[in-house]
Amino acid sequence: MIRPARPEDKDAIVAVHRAAFGNEDGVRVVTLVPPVVSLVWKESGEVVGHVMLCHVDLEGTPVLQLSPLGVAPAHQGRGIGSALTREVLRLADDAGAPFVVILGHPEYYPRFGFEPATPLGLLPPNPDWDAAWMVRKLSAYDPALRGQVTFPPAFDA
Repeated sequence: MIRPARPEDKDAIVAVHRAAFGNEDGVRVVTLVPPVVSLVWKESGEVVGHVMLCHVDLEGTPVLQLSPLGVAPAHQGRGIGSALTREVLRLADDAGAPFVVILGHPEYYPRFGFEPATPLGLLPPNPDWDAAWMVRKLSAYDPALRGQVTFPPAFDA
């Protein structure tokens, strides 16, 4: 089921994101951005899902972003992505993070408590992303944490 990712999972994680999205966006992030948390879902000895939290910058303060989340197409629709999302949010909350931001599907992520981030003063790296730019407030949420969020360069490549 869910466990922390290990170095030997790297190729399988890359394959999951490549298959899930049909492009290199998630692959680039998992290979170039250091994870804060990286979890896999294993089934029958095979990695079929992956989620990662990484640091992004909020005007000099590192904050967490959920990116990427991917499930191999043959395993989608069975709750694997939901389970990975709930677990990574639990770990972020347990670690005392104030929130997790995401650039994600606005019809999928609200079920996990994500809400529009811009009204809370968390500005996206690209203003065109407003509808998909969301935040999940955690137990240590502080409304004073506001400002412009910037991503590591790997997100722009």
